[in-house]
Amino acid sequence: MTAEGPDAQATGPAPHPGGLVEVVLPGKVEPEGLEIRYGAVPEPGPGQVLVRMEATGVSFAEQQMRRGRYFDQPPFPFVPGYDLVGRVQSTGAGVDPALTGTRVAALVKTGGWASHLPIDAADVVAVPEGIGAPEAETLVVNGITAWQMLHRRARVRAGGTVLVHGANGGVGSVLVQLALAAGAEVIGTASARHHEALRAQGVAPLDYRAGDLAARVRALAPEGVDAVFDHLGERSAVDSWGLLAPGGTLVCYGSAATRDAEGSQQWPILRLLGRVWLWNALPNRRRACFYNVWAGRALAKSRFRARLRADLGQVFGALQRGEISPRIAARLPLARTAEALRLAESGTVAGKVVLVP
Repeated sequence: MTAEGPDAQATGPAPHPGGLVEVVLPGKVEPEGLEIRYGAVPEPGPGQVLVRMEATGVSFAEQQMRRGRYFDQPPFPFVPGYDLVGRVQSTGAGVDPALTGTRVAALVKTGGWASHLPIDAADVVAVPEGIGAPEAETLVVNGITAWQMLHRRARVRAGGTVLVHGANGGVGSVLVQLALAAGAEVIGTASARHHEALRAQGVAPLDYRAGDLAARVRALAPEGVDAVFDHLGERSAVDSWGLLAPGGTLVCYGSAATRDAEGSQQWPILRLLGRVWLWNALPNRRRACFYNVWAGRALAKSRFRARLRADLGQVFGALQRGEISPRIAARLPLARTAEALRLAESGTVAGKVVLVP
């Protein structure tokens, strides 16, 4: 056991000050089955920077990964952690040494639950001065996802009406704020305990457990909504499609309702993709898409990186202007990752659970 609590088993050589600390997912385990591994700090390779983590977090992806249900997760064991914020500790060959000491953010998919991580220099984005690491961390994967879905996929404009499922969650809370900043009217689904906070932001909240959600959305938007952002899966997407106004866009970005299901991890996504294809093939004046933050990286890496840098810059700019604020549900040390994962999976918190060294 670690000296800081019984959350995870310590493996590898004894820790030493400044050494590498990683949280390992060994297989399909409960959060308490996570392992802490110690080792030597890696050296950055050519074209890389070594980032000393200042903040990482728990996203829905890790919740799926521990169940073996994330669409393209690596084989066990591996170090989870979808994104991180930290300082460049050293640079590899071919990288400007002046980057050392710079605070950066990175989207990595795995590996973020570690004290140190080598990352390609082209994949890090500078964090503006005045933004703290935990605050920036809440806006990396969640901010990029929300910005790109709102502005690149749905192209929401002032005066439009949008429906955000899970308006209190990590992505949903950023989506709500960005949509309001764009001048849209926002309807948000969440459990009743979050409604007061949503109303204070200017959101019309709906309890997703109260029954006949579609009728209650239509009561607020009789002509339909201009965009729906749905992370729940195929069944919810069918209802969301029926709520669109002519010219509206449905953006699907997950299958949260199948998180605890058995069977194929790919099948729920493939069925949803089939629905999206069919809807778009029909002449119905509406469109649907499935959003994947990694889309385009394999075929056009430089374009993908430029777009990510530009969009995260827009999110950080919105934060600096006060249009959005970080939603930190809790911050816990890396040694208590099991507790952080349990908390994130509980559905009781608003915003993102952040891990710090």
